[in-house]
Amino acid sequence: MIVRLMGEGQYELDKKHVDEINNIDNNLVRVVNKGDEKSFKAEFRKLTENVRRYGKKLPDDVLKPSDIIIPPADLTLDEAREIFKGDGLIQG
Repeated sequence: MIVRLMGEGQYELDKKHVDEINNIDNNLVRVVNKGDEKSFKAEFRKLTENVRRYGKKLPDDVLKPSDIIIPPADLTLDEAREIFKGDGLIQG
């Protein structure tokens, strides 16, 4: 799976880590719905850190279609309300 971290680049994420990323995504939907900004920041940081930790950074000159696009680190809770709803970033 190809994950784009906006402002950083693309990472190739092995299937074995997708469930963990999906769980964090689902947690983000819950905390955004609650309006819990502190938990939102912590979960969003966890999401991006997991992509960096488990993903293989693709060279900047390689561009593949992204399966998931994660917004930049300065995402606000209000902006997140438009993104983390329903199934979140990972559909299905």
